[in-house]
Amino acid sequence: MLARSGMAHLPDLQPGWHEPLGSFARDGGVNFAIASENATRIELCVFDGEGQRELRRYTLDGPHDGVFHGFLPGVGPGLVYGVRAHGPYVPEQGHRFNPHKLLLDPWAREIVGHFGWRAEHHGYELGHPDGPRSLDTRDNATQALKARVAPPPVLHSRADHPRRTPADVVLYEVHVKGFSKLLSGVPEELRGTYAGLAHPAAVAHFKRLGVTTLSLLPVQYCIDEPHLAERGLHNYWGYNTLGFFCPDPRWAQAQHRQDPTAVTAEFRQMVAALHEAGLEVVLDVVYNHTPEGNEFGPTLSFRGLDNTTWYRLVPEDHSRNENLTGCGNTLRCSQPRVTQFVLDSLRYWVAEMGVDGFRFDLAPVLGRTRNGYDANAAFFTALRQDPVLAGVHLIAEPWDAAYDGYQVGRFPGRFLEWNDKFRDAVRGYWLGVEAGAGVGRGEFARRFMASSDVFHHGQRRPTASVNFVAVHDGFTLADLTSFSSKHNQANGEDNRDGRDGELCASFGAEGPTADAAINATRERVRRALLATTLLAQGTPMLCAGDEIANSQGGNNNAYCQDNPTTWLNWDQADFRTTELVAELLALRAAEPLLRHPRWFASGPGEASIAWYAPSGHEMTPNEWHDAGQRAFGAQLREADASAPRLMIVFNPDAASLPFLLCNGPWQLVLDSSGESAAPLVLPGQPLNVPARSLVVMRHL
Repeated sequence: MLARSGMAHLPDLQPGWHEPLGSFARDGGVNFAIASENATRIELCVFDGEGQRELRRYTLDGPHDGVFHGFLPGVGPGLVYGVRAHGPYVPEQGHRFNPHKLLLDPWAREIVGHFGWRAEHHGYELGHPDGPRSLDTRDNATQALKARVAPPPVLHSRADHPRRTPADVVLYEVHVKGFSKLLSGVPEELRGTYAGLAHPAAVAHFKRLGVTTLSLLPVQYCIDEPHLAERGLHNYWGYNTLGFFCPDPRWAQAQHRQDPTAVTAEFRQMVAALHEAGLEVVLDVVYNHTPEGNEFGPTLSFRGLDNTTWYRLVPEDHSRNENLTGCGNTLRCSQPRVTQFVLDSLRYWVAEMGVDGFRFDLAPVLGRTRNGYDANAAFFTALRQDPVLAGVHLIAEPWDAAYDGYQVGRFPGRFLEWNDKFRDAVRGYWLGVEAGAGVGRGEFARRFMASSDVFHHGQRRPTASVNFVAVHDGFTLADLTSFSSKHNQANGEDNRDGRDGELCASFGAEGPTADAAINATRERVRRALLATTLLAQGTPMLCAGDEIANSQGGNNNAYCQDNPTTWLNWDQADFRTTELVAELLALRAAEPLLRHPRWFASGPGEASIAWYAPSGHEMTPNEWHDAGQRAFGAQLREADASAPRLMIVFNPDAASLPFLLCNGPWQLVLDSSGESAAPLVLPGQPLNVPARSLVVMRHL
């Protein structure tokens, strides 16, 4: 195109269309539409292909219903541009327009340049006595990230995508790079990339496990926070999104990283390959904050285009950002233009990139109004009515950093929710006194049965509870059974970061040990935790690496560790645990009672559950409250009395115990400890349940 070839002569701008927002190649040119409710003028700045030399500047038409627009004939994909927004710079009123700052189009499909933290990126003068109320007049265009016009969109048909019913979904939370970086079956040049995640060696592992749905840690274009840049670290997890329509080039093959079009193509090919293998792809997305941070942060895009529209501001002082996320700012999702932005982005990833759903980071922000969180907020209504998004998975992290941010069980419609109540109860039950926990049978039973006290309301199903014991944020499964406290010194914050008081237990030695007895106990507890998670009612989620006992050295906040700390260590993999996970998920798939789509009931003609004490009789109220007894069993029954029944027995104690199974005979299906309890138990015979184990029996 003209700009890519370096030609300074460009055509004159013509009137354009107010939609779609962003830049789109169409009708022999490119249409630009930039939204701003409060700007007085928007300038389009066209650059050469390297983004270093400005070729021409245009004033867009508008505003028309809050949109500035124009059509540039004779150009097309590859054109590099930025925008400048004119308007009031009155921080006390929330307005921070500064035309000296080149801004990134929020709807950019491709981003070029290399971002570095520089004083010129701030809209105010660093060190000025007036702080962020001052005005910086230096131009940052040379160093600013810029948008590049993308090729016309290619829409995907969802007809041939795998589509799992909610009851069949098994989530596998995974980092694109971390999974394959050290996986020997993947060619060296593909390790740690989108292509590597879809390589046959990776797919074979997913299929071997039996997971159905990959939940990818953020893959949208991310930049590092300034405190990480100062330490030479990087935001490995990616929860600092700037380009909400762009795959992060860091995870593309080396030869693609400088070409956004090639990065997009590699991402699409990854999704297509995973679909062909029958695997769904869900993205972890961050629509709660941006890298512009608080009022002391830079002016990169949203702040300069319309600060009062994009961000929630402190009501009594509009010069300050509301920080409901712990990241400095909070997107104002109740504002119609921001709602449109989020929905446009979601539709892009579904319709053009082919993904199957989303996990929303700090999801209460999406439903925040001026009166707090509202499950009936306009954003949720628009999301649930959107025809493109109607068939995709919606998963909420149901808490943010505000005073009323804990909203587990309060998300609408078909949302699934991360259930930390399950995590804490299941950890506490199996770790027991070693972790200082006192979780009894009643609390554990509630969580094992999909937390009906939290989710059984309205028309919600057991699948709404996403059950996990470990995820990216916190200890790995191996570490929560090997450490008694966090070890985050490598993050450079004197071990102050990360969650304090996370339920964990070392069982007698801090970290790795040569003590065979301690290692055996740790392994047995890990296996029981996995069995509980993967056989419980609800939607199970496995954290990548837990199936091979991967460790992060006790770091429970490894967000900035792009190194062997977070890369899965396949050379030291415990494949006995892998086989257990495969066995558990095969059992779950084969037994409808383990993935029942409705709540268990006690009435006739419905599937039901009964709870048993080790003595063989149904639990009494007193036994539920007996803190001295922890072992018990759950018998699952189909509505058809002649159908097979399952008995799941839990023994978290350090010694084996006899458990009387009434109305036998019973056949062993699974023993999490690997000790192989008696394969057949006849009527009147007790089952010897190994220590720290979960045993599944089938009635014959």
